[in-house]
Amino acid sequence: MLNEKLKPVYSISLLLLIAAVCVCAGVIAPGDPTRMDFDALNMPPNAEHIFGTDQLGRDMFKMILHGGRVSLFVGVFASAISALIAMVYGAAAGLAARPLDNFLMRFSELLLSIPSILYVVSIQAILGKPTVVSISVVIGITSWANIAKIVRAEVRQIGKSEYISASRLMGARFAYILRRHLLPNFIPSIMFMLIYNVSQAIAAEATLSFLGLGLPPSAVSWGTLMSLSQDALLTNSYWIICIPTLFLVVTLVCIVNIGEYLRKGY
Repeated sequence: MLNEKLKPVYSISLLLLIAAVCVCAGVIAPGDPTRMDFDALNMPPNAEHIFGTDQLGRDMFKMILHGGRVSLFVGVFASAISALIAMVYGAAAGLAARPLDNFLMRFSELLLSIPSILYVVSIQAILGKPTVVSISVVIGITSWANIAKIVRAEVRQIGKSEYISASRLMGARFAYILRRHLLPNFIPSIMFMLIYNVSQAIAAEATLSFLGLGLPPSAVSWGTLMSLSQDALLTNSYWIICIPTLFLVVTLVCIVNIGEYLRKGY
């Protein structure tokens, strides 16, 4: 049986490999990934198109690599936004007086009680036509509450320290206390959740695109590729379903495995 401590090494290596080939998609698979070739419709994997083509003759290999850049960008950018909101909100609640702290926590629990997809759809409808950036922002601003609760709990403990009390008595501003004293203490406690958030954001984008509520088909991502599955089932084009799904699942499993490793504190 493999040593538990060695498992993240393979996950990190595989994740870095996937990220590297997606980032270098312009070199590995040059050209427009959305270019249609009507002489190569629904072709299975072959020497010319190693991942086959879709119903419009677009090369699946190019679309998966270029689409991976979009999906990974959404995951990282959305996670960064949610982390920023969670750290500020949680730290503010942790340092606030008890009545305000209770109000802020009840508000975050109210957000958690409603499925996040309802927020995403509603906010995206207000913003208008979805783009890569807007989808990332919407996912980011609707996925911070869980992290905020952990930050708040950590800050409640750290806030009792003498150096925090001394800083507040000396008139230090909230931003200074957060940056100088709080961040170094609670970042390790939430690191695993930040990693998880990347996978959740990628999965959220894929789910929205699959349901037709996310990026348009012209914006290639793993989610928009999976949205082709309904037509692919009608033509028995298994490669259109299986290959993008495999890339998505392997990426999510690697991220979750790394997050689990951090959670256990190895």
